Amino acid sequence: MPLIFHITSAPQWEQAQLAGIYQGDTLASEGFIHCSTLSQVVGVANRYFAGQTDLLLLCINSEQVQAEIKYEALVGDEAYPHIYGPLNLDAVAQVVSWAPEPDGIFALPDAIANS
Repeated sequence: MPLIFHITSAPQWEQAQLAGIYQGDTLASEGFIHCSTLSQVVGVANRYFAGQTDLLLLCINSEQVQAEIKYEALVGDEAYPHIYGPLNLDAVAQVVSWAPEPDGIFALPDAIANS
């Protein structure tokens, strides 16, 4: 199962569960939902979410995503997966709470690193 990852807040995920679909905070403004591969997700967390404590890591089975996924390099040469449409909740294989270390830096959650 090829996984991609998306970082979200607990309130956003709760809202998605009530709505039955996840749109994140960039689908309306940018046209897609930002995601990462396993090797990219820690860097993204530290670059954009440092010190935030109410985060969840969505582990998404890319083969079950109904919307189109494109790998694109928006900045630099590294291509990141983007979901061009709402995320169907049944594609989310696992939801992991993700808090930073005491110094505010993120490390891969044990639930992901040990799987």
